[in-house]
Amino acid sequence: MIVIDDIIMDNKEGANYVALGSFDGLHYGHLSLVRKTVEIAKENNGKSMVFTYKNHPKTIVKPDCVPKLIMDLDTKLEYLKEENVDIVVLRTFTKEFMGIEAEDFIKLLCEGYNVKGIVVGFNFRFGHKNLGDITLLKKLKQKYGYELYIIDPYTYENKAISSTRIRECILEGNVIEATKMLSKPYLIKGKVIHGKQLGRTIGFPTANLDFNEKMIIPSKGVYYTNVEYKNNKYKGLTSVGNNPTVNGQELTIETYILNFDEMIYDEEIKVYFIEKIREEIKFDTLEELVNQIKKDEEFIINREIII
Repeated sequence: MIVIDDIIMDNKEGANYVALGSFDGLHYGHLSLVRKTVEIAKENNGKSMVFTYKNHPKTIVKPDCVPKLIMDLDTKLEYLKEENVDIVVLRTFTKEFMGIEAEDFIKLLCEGYNVKGIVVGFNFRFGHKNLGDITLLKKLKQKYGYELYIIDPYTYENKAISSTRIRECILEGNVIEATKMLSKPYLIKGKVIHGKQLGRTIGFPTANLDFNEKMIIPSKGVYYTNVEYKNNKYKGLTSVGNNPTVNGQELTIETYILNFDEMIYDEEIKVYFIEKIREEIKFDTLEELVNQIKKDEEFIINREIII
């Protein structure tokens, strides 16, 4: 997969078929566009392309209302590669780019990236002040020589899947429902950092995650997770919270990885949230905490790794 970063294509040979959108979570609605693009590109002996942004457009349009990320950029590129996308165009959304008129944006695609087919969702809007819409895309087809493919909404429980719905599920700790709308379980990754080392003293050493604070964080509680480290996969118990039993203050994400005893400080791990087991509890003694962790471990011991 070729990634074109803030530049116009050098090679104008061959036809490109592009999916347009912010694709901030790559949920099933987004993937319906991506997969259609890959399909029609193959049918026409062309290349599939995704045109998206490094930053969420609201960082420029409404900087006070920027939503938390469902997926970081590296993960998005990794998943697009798995979908067999040929080319990803990454543009930085700037004030200058925000000011591009709708028709000029289509001209940029067709002349700058040799686009011969455009794939969009049913409610796609684009260009300065979001004045571009499906009607305009249909009107400009003949002028710029592209085919237009409009994808119907992808629904779950009779409602269109959206990033907003998924964020709400994650914030509520309902990661099972979030997974049903995403292509994979919700993922947070980061390096393992030193914590208070309480887990080690009570027999349950945890990996304390240095997570990206721009990511959306599931509600406080204990989760069954799958952990990926150096392409190996493990079961995990992940606590999201403040460690109230020992009067913790800062929000932490700590994972006890089953059947794992390596020292992995400064190493990156991926934590996939599968199911919320229980709420965060303040125990009166460390013994009560240990007993609860043993129960949590029993709960997941026979569960499957699903990533």
